[in-house]
Amino acid sequence: MPRIKPFRGIRPPRHLVAAIASQPYDVLNSEEARLEAGDNEKSLYHIIKPEINFPPGTSEYDERVYASAREQLQHFLKEGWLVQDDTERYYLYAQTMNRKTQYGIIVCAHVDDYKDGLIKKHELTRRAKEDDRMRHINATDAHIGPAFLAYRHNPTLLALIERIAAGVPEYDFIAAPDGFGHKLWLIDSPEDIDTVTHEFAAMPCLYIADGHHRSAAAARVGLERAAANPHNTGREEYNYYMAVCFPAEQLTILDYNRVIADLNGLTPKEFLDMLNDNFLVEERGTTPFRPSRPHQFSLYLEGLWYSLDARPGTYDPTDPIGDLDVDISSRLILDEILGIGDLRTSDRIDFVGGLRGLEELKRRVDSGEMKAALALYPVSMEQVMRIADTDNIMPPKATWFEPKLRSGIVIHAIE
Repeated sequence: MPRIKPFRGIRPPRHLVAAIASQPYDVLNSEEARLEAGDNEKSLYHIIKPEINFPPGTSEYDERVYASAREQLQHFLKEGWLVQDDTERYYLYAQTMNRKTQYGIIVCAHVDDYKDGLIKKHELTRRAKEDDRMRHINATDAHIGPAFLAYRHNPTLLALIERIAAGVPEYDFIAAPDGFGHKLWLIDSPEDIDTVTHEFAAMPCLYIADGHHRSAAAARVGLERAAANPHNTGREEYNYYMAVCFPAEQLTILDYNRVIADLNGLTPKEFLDMLNDNFLVEERGTTPFRPSRPHQFSLYLEGLWYSLDARPGTYDPTDPIGDLDVDISSRLILDEILGIGDLRTSDRIDFVGGLRGLEELKRRVDSGEMKAALALYPVSMEQVMRIADTDNIMPPKATWFEPKLRSGIVIHAIE
């Protein structure tokens, strides 16, 4: 029974939201954030990527950078660019990409539910990235960007979402540079707040779709502050963290593809011959070929596209991990043939989110930067939940969710 609660969000006035809201902190580097912020003093990057407030080359982990995040948040509040709501409420957040809209409810989720496994994960986290987010949360006393959670189909919440979304939104804007649409409605009637709280309490669990490091860092901050407070009741704001919860059936997972720097000493013909042991290999010509089903892969090599269909017996459909295309390709191509064992540390491989398209794979190979590219069929949300339900962990670089949550639409203060 996940515990959620409404909260007094900190958010921009309606006329400023498009100028303030930003991409998440972890989808662009410091220089990209500096360029995107430009001369916009109201850009949230001054808070979530505060190294841009210093000369280029300043480490994002410099203690002055975290102090600057706090100073900038206080500055935004003083100037009225961010304002805290007077009452606790939930928020309905809609994102539109390619004419498809998904609706998430912004809530505060309890850190104990993350610790106890009621908020389920499917990825490992890296301690250094957790530490960075912890320092940012502690510096600002706030969760600036939300975690991205999912829940299984719930007819009551779906009906509530449809009714509220039929009304006039508080925010309605198109974000640069991706052109995706964003809307926000306030859920503030006592009856609707009670319905949301009750329906989430009846769920067996929630699932992290994206935001494993945000969740882990928020939980660590909350647990540390609870331990330091002899009068902790479990209801303090630091015991909760901000999340947007979407119906799983509405979410879009794009392919997460690979580009490979070398063939491990093999000629292209030798590589293709070795692939034939575990895959049915078929040349597809010069037109980009996209996998059309699970266990089918696309290979781009020396100007030609190939389909690779995994042969029967090369995967176990009863194994939540062994049935994943990311596992099949990692075992039978990257590791067994190319000698790339650890995807997290190898400098012989890179990863390209599906939003960039197959043309980006072709470009990186044709440029000579990479030798080959491998495109995968997207993981399904059902597979993600199956992995989490069986306490397994996805192989690295398995999921790419789009659209990304916009940061700065709502902020959660923990003190």
